[in-house]
Amino acid sequence: MARMSYAQALNEAHRIAMHDDPRVFVLGEDIGVYGGIYRVTKGLQAEFGEQRVLDTPISEIAITGAAVGAALVGSRPILEIGFVDFVGTCWDQVFNQAAKFSYMTDGRASVPLVIRMACGAGLGYGVHHSQSLEAWFTHVPGLKVVMPATPADAKGLLLAAIDDPNPVIFLEHKFLYEVKDEVPDGRYTVPLGKAWMAREGADVTIVSWSGAVPWALKAAEQAAAEGIECEVLDLRSLVPLDEDAIVASVEKTGRLIVCHEACTTGGFGAEVIARVVTRAFDFLDAEPLRVAAPDIPVPNSLPLEAVYLGTRERLLEAVRGIVS
Repeated sequence: MARMSYAQALNEAHRIAMHDDPRVFVLGEDIGVYGGIYRVTKGLQAEFGEQRVLDTPISEIAITGAAVGAALVGSRPILEIGFVDFVGTCWDQVFNQAAKFSYMTDGRASVPLVIRMACGAGLGYGVHHSQSLEAWFTHVPGLKVVMPATPADAKGLLLAAIDDPNPVIFLEHKFLYEVKDEVPDGRYTVPLGKAWMAREGADVTIVSWSGAVPWALKAAEQAAAEGIECEVLDLRSLVPLDEDAIVASVEKTGRLIVCHEACTTGGFGAEVIARVVTRAFDFLDAEPLRVAAPDIPVPNSLPLEAVYLGTRERLLEAVRGIVS
């Protein structure tokens, strides 16, 4: 085990994958000499050369198309798009091309492509650089959607995503890049579609992912001081979804709160609640709750952004309310 940051864990996953498999290469804007906006690819170009760590023009549609094509002919590209907000410029390449090739060829073609993108607010980056858009991708059959919350999961899930024969959307919360924790040495993978029980409890199930997991754990700690024991489930991936783990927890606690940073309307929290109502309705002792952002753009002003992210405070209020 070594203590490292979330960004360092991702960097190590790249390095291991590139050492193990010559088909793996990385491309994106400013990922080579500069080492990426978040320093995730720092040092990789010096180690593996410009042919395997490609600095590209500022054109998401061009580099996404190149990555899809490379995957189709046998490479395993890792594409970095600095902000998930920019995926709209290459959306056709993602949901009409990468996501559909395997289906259209009856499985004869595969697209082993990982698209890494940063998401989330909290750093004052403004309206065009702070959104949480994971629900967009979950609505597209053919895409897997992964959102690690810890450095160890960041490394293990990225290695699993690189090994996967399908296109994987790998979303990293900007607020987590500097978070440090113990990370196992060497190669290991965390299975896609396997949730992590971050905290056990008997009174309320809190389901969250990515940057909202620390909020959930903090709320659970505060609630415990008031005699309320929360079970915190980190989904890790939204597609595939560990529905069994969610249902098992709700059957145990009888109460469900879904907490995420994305806007409330159309957020993935609604899908989680729908699955629970379908499979575990008789176990619910209270109405399931969503705690999420308001349906407004992320404010540019830091004080207004803090209000926008009031999800943190509202989560504890929801916990108190659902047990009353």
